[in-house]
Amino acid sequence: MDRKVQGKRLLSVEEAAQYLGLSPRTIYNAVAPKSKRPFPVKPKRVGKLVKFDIRDLERYVESL
Repeated sequence: MDRKVQGKRLLSVEEAAQYLGLSPRTIYNAVAPKSKRPFPVKPKRVGKLVKFDIRDLERYVESL
């Protein structure tokens, strides 16, 4: 895990993508309102920002 991510609870799309080993564009496309294949982890919206709770991401990875 990257040093910047370590110790943070809410991650940006870029940090979540790095954590999951995905492209940020993949996550942005999946969280779009009319996405045909929505992202399995529901993001938290803080104003216009899209954030992911690291605990939700960990649960998702463990469920794979």
